[in-house]
Amino acid sequence: MAESAFAYHEPSILTILNQTGLLLVLNLVNTCLDKLLYCGLIGQLFIGILWGTPGAKWLDRGTEIVIQQLGYLGLIMLVYEGGLSTSLSSLRANMCLSLAVAFTGIAVPMALSFILMELVSTTPLQAFAAGAALTATSLGTTFTILSTTELITTRLGTVTTSAAMLDDVVGLVMVQIISNLGGSGDAFSAVTVVRPLFVSVGFGVGVVLVCRFVARPILLCLLASQKELPQFTRTPQFAFLGYTALLVGLVAGATYAGTSSLFAAYLAGVITSWFDSHVHSTEDSAIEPQSANETSAPQQVEPGIHQDAARGPSYTPSTQANHEPKVTGTYVYEHYYHSPVNRILIPMFFASIGFAIPITEMFEGSIVWRGFVYAILMTFGKMCTGLWLVRFSPLSGMTSLVRILKAPYGYARTCLRRQSSQPNREKGQRQTPSQESTQVPATSLTTDSNTELPNQLDLTTDSGAASTPDARDQTRPVTSSTSSLPQAPRSLYPASILSLAMVARGEIGYLIASLAESNGIFGVAAEGSSSETYLIVVWAISLCTLVGPVCVGTLVKRVKALQKEERNGAGRGGSGRDPLGVWGI
Repeated sequence: MAESAFAYHEPSILTILNQTGLLLVLNLVNTCLDKLLYCGLIGQLFIGILWGTPGAKWLDRGTEIVIQQLGYLGLIMLVYEGGLSTSLSSLRANMCLSLAVAFTGIAVPMALSFILMELVSTTPLQAFAAGAALTATSLGTTFTILSTTELITTRLGTVTTSAAMLDDVVGLVMVQIISNLGGSGDAFSAVTVVRPLFVSVGFGVGVVLVCRFVARPILLCLLASQKELPQFTRTPQFAFLGYTALLVGLVAGATYAGTSSLFAAYLAGVITSWFDSHVHSTEDSAIEPQSANETSAPQQVEPGIHQDAARGPSYTPSTQANHEPKVTGTYVYEHYYHSPVNRILIPMFFASIGFAIPITEMFEGSIVWRGFVYAILMTFGKMCTGLWLVRFSPLSGMTSLVRILKAPYGYARTCLRRQSSQPNREKGQRQTPSQESTQVPATSLTTDSNTELPNQLDLTTDSGAASTPDARDQTRPVTSSTSSLPQAPRSLYPASILSLAMVARGEIGYLIASLAESNGIFGVAAEGSSSETYLIVVWAISLCTLVGPVCVGTLVKRVKALQKEERNGAGRGGSGRDPLGVWGI
């Protein structure tokens, strides 16, 4: 007989203490590790291993399921915040670079995964499933790293988040493919691969077209007549309902359409940012003519009366109006979502990843060393993405080419000068004092005009390739040469941060690996245990998820120290150059 209602029972004190301790420890570990290396999520993952099924089993299965579900809500909100922080102009400008980074991060790990055929004696289908699990970049980890290090709004953050999102979309396409595959390759067909891919691409293109040709004209009409709209439409509560409806609608539509809910959450954040930019551009264009009319038509003020008082009691200075907050998507997120998401939902998400690591089965000798080898290969595969940022500007490349081409010419020119200077010196020794008095002093040549100074410097160099630009650099003061030395290694910081941020796998990798294991793709194991291929894949995912954030946090800590030194140097007359260059803007 079905119950008509769920009976309320007061939870036991052990349950209260257990769950309270979990939340407190998750936040405490996160705060401490963020202060040290910007990688608090690693501590939360280990707490999940300790508290959950892999470790002490202090949580029952029902509680773990609830934490996993709430954690996925935190992941959706985290991805939404990433889209909200994305600059549309920077996204459009770097889209080709993001596509190249994403393609590299997918193709190289997938190709390297077929080494498992020799390492573990897997089939091509099993190697494909393992590669699919390692192609996806952990969106939650990437966004958390960039948000914690305050790089998410920079050009480097835009490229990284866009590439990670594309990798994740492909990873979720792989989820659909793995779900449609069985334990054998008989179910493999072109429709299995093509359908999820085309659904994802079609959903993204469809959203862009709707925003461009449907939503934009409606939005412009509403903004043109916004004074006629009711007052409640400009309140934060109304904006909260509107933005939440947009987020929930896109996530639900994408899920029912067969694509990624995280992809839809990212699009919802980008659409919100696009909407805010239109609203602010309209408000700014309406304020400028009004301020121009106020300055062009001054009022007649009686003597002895202050001008502000003459404008009437309803007048409020512009400085006071500027203090009113603008209701934007960022404002709504900060005031309604930020605290519960950061303190409850996101810690639960990373703890739930810890629940999925079968740590008790992983410490077998043959599995450990092969897991490390596979993890190194997968780390190398993702780090290849940083090569797209290791490049020289066209101007510096042209300068280097000119220097190389001019080096033989400069050497020959110097040799000819030295040969021609021998007769002149011998002739000068036979000159009479009267002839020497008619010569022009060398100092007058350097003071006649500024254009003669470089020629005099070339003539006074010693030997070898002294007339080349490299030799002229050696004649400069030591302080200028030493200040330019760090520029070469500093240019590698953006590439290193990008590549290491892409290394972290996570929720999508574990999901694909678990689906492949449950469908029997990795092979049939003994009852109650996992297959060898699955454990090796989990080793690689876990190690990449651990190594990536720690290395990025270490690099960012170093970059922030350099930025502080450069700012202090700029205050004392130094260069003040950002170690990240244009990627830190």
